[in-house]
Amino acid sequence: MHEVPGGRVDEIAGGLLADVEGELLVALGGGRVIDTAKALAAARAAGERARVAAIPTTLSAAEMTVVHRRAAGADGSLPGARPAIVINDPALSASQPEAQLAASAANALGHAIEGPATIRCHPLPALAGREAARLIGEAYGSGGDPDRDALALGALLSGYAIDACGYGLHHVLSQTLARLGGVSHAQANAAMLPHTLGALRSRGAGDTGAALELARDLARRAGVSRLGELGVGEQALDECADVASRRPDLDLTPPRLSRGEIRALYEAAL
Repeated sequence: MHEVPGGRVDEIAGGLLADVEGELLVALGGGRVIDTAKALAAARAAGERARVAAIPTTLSAAEMTVVHRRAAGADGSLPGARPAIVINDPALSASQPEAQLAASAANALGHAIEGPATIRCHPLPALAGREAARLIGEAYGSGGDPDRDALALGALLSGYAIDACGYGLHHVLSQTLARLGGVSHAQANAAMLPHTLGALRSRGAGDTGAALELARDLARRAGVSRLGELGVGEQALDECADVASRRPDLDLTPPRLSRGEIRALYEAAL
């Protein structure tokens, strides 16, 4: 058993390469834990690969995707690893305290909306994304405690949608902010989604009106309505805009955002 610490997946996985063995790696935890297991599996040559079993404890949907950072020191040209076994028990995957759950739900909502807007989308993941967005909205529809069973299923479907369709502008901005801005991945998604939805709508995401209200509610519940309140400063936004503007994933939601447009979205969230 290995406890996955906080930090960057590539560095964590790199530090565990010499210690983790076996044909099946079981990841119990959130996106960082599951992505670390995927990175460890992907570091092995094809004939020696371990399978990954994922038991998520957040709504990150990492258990459904092949996208992850590679372990430091490993061959980065080897293909990514998608979990072969997924056990998504709502009592675990939707078990976070309310503020953290809301941030994680915003991440799932981002998956659900962005996936169908990319140029890789086709009808089946588009349907899954729409159903995921509906379930997440329904889960918070009463205005009180969320329906955690609905959130668990919505997150699972959102992961399928984003895995099939790929990341676009929203996740490029959120991932870059999480890596450079000192906020968690879920917080970055929750803070940015109310601002990236307009750009996604103009790039084929359809009517995002209901999603916008839901995204604002999730950001409020998560306590991340403003990046400045999380300690993110102007200098960090400049660096984030520089790095995000070079990400090739932006091409999946054309027209490609310029560096100035990216900086403006970050500024709006500040």
